[in-house]
Amino acid sequence: MTGNHAAVPGSARAQDASAAGPLSGIRVLDLTRALAGPYCTAILGDLGADVIKVEMLPRGDVTRHWPPFDGEHSLYYLSTNRNKRSVALDLRSAEARQVLADLAAQADVLVENFRPGVLGRLGLAPERLRAERPDLVIASVSGFGEIGPMRDDPGLDQVAQGMSGLMSVTGAGDQTPMRAGVPIADMTAGLFSAVGILASLVARGRGRASRVSTSLLESAVALMTFQAQRYLSTGEVPEPQGNDHPLISPYGTFRASDTSINVAVGTDAQWVSLCEALGAPGLSQRPEYAGPAQRSANRDALHAELNDLFSRRPAAQWLAELRQRGVPCGPIYTMDQVFDDAQVQALGLVQSVPYPGGATRLVRGPIWVDGQPPAIRGYPPSLGEHSRQVLSGLGYDERTIGDLIARNVVGQAQQPTGDGA
Repeated sequence: MTGNHAAVPGSARAQDASAAGPLSGIRVLDLTRALAGPYCTAILGDLGADVIKVEMLPRGDVTRHWPPFDGEHSLYYLSTNRNKRSVALDLRSAEARQVLADLAAQADVLVENFRPGVLGRLGLAPERLRAERPDLVIASVSGFGEIGPMRDDPGLDQVAQGMSGLMSVTGAGDQTPMRAGVPIADMTAGLFSAVGILASLVARGRGRASRVSTSLLESAVALMTFQAQRYLSTGEVPEPQGNDHPLISPYGTFRASDTSINVAVGTDAQWVSLCEALGAPGLSQRPEYAGPAQRSANRDALHAELNDLFSRRPAAQWLAELRQRGVPCGPIYTMDQVFDDAQVQALGLVQSVPYPGGATRLVRGPIWVDGQPPAIRGYPPSLGEHSRQVLSGLGYDERTIGDLIARNVVGQAQQPTGDGA
């Protein structure tokens, strides 16, 4: 790998971590690709699950071929496939489908994001799986849900963002509608799917496993929270507010003498403290700004007055002053600034892990358990890197495995340098 691969805070944890995690002993059969499903299974892997990622020969997960690239490695793929083992199968073959069935027979959780009917054609119809394995947790992620006129349509994040209303409230002026800067519908569907899987594992402990499902559309609509409720309760159609909160003020970006900062005033006490910090205590007592409703109604005038006050000092001075007074605030970073921040570094959000050709830096998962952050136990695997290992664990002998690999029923990547999952 090329690029910046120096050791960073958290790298020792990544390489030496021995914490098993709350999902240790849980095997996840990951039949997903692209982003929503792999994001879900990465979270399960962060929590200690043994995630076996099954990929279709000859090309594997589609994101392996999505830019940007570092050498031959897709950075899109690297971002959501940590802590997994890869098995490559030619699922057009009956023998490969038998391997898949054997994997399902030993799994605790199966996650898929195929279009409707594909799982059945692979011999893993949910009804059959439920009959044979009532303790198997099955999770599905689709574009538009299990019912309705679009249930069979392919779904992608951009489409879900548009249909959910999210794009209609993002941006400002002529720059609307606008998509979020990351595939937020995909990632939210992955998060909701992980929550459903964890709930089903709890229910399984009480004697009943469940099949859970979500979709990009449902997840994106769920993200609309108060904006959706605002329409349902009042009939108001929310409009984009740019960098300002649509209902609370002052709550947005303000321009200091050198750059912009975020200030988020959520209470009257914080409003008073902000005015004192700005050297304008009387501002908080003016009738047009005295309460939340008044400040929201007079947002534009208030924003102009605050920008005038903020413009008198640089951002760093304002941030120090506001933090001291308990006013929520923060800088607005570009990505090159994010990982230099003292708080980000203290959290060890970036971990250096071995990878083919050297080492690379990855963002770890966000869920702490018992006061410890999750470790990246294994780098995102090469296509078929663990095929031989996993089939051996299923009871296949070396001769059979070798024959399947020789006939391209099973793919076997050259073992890379580094410590795999």
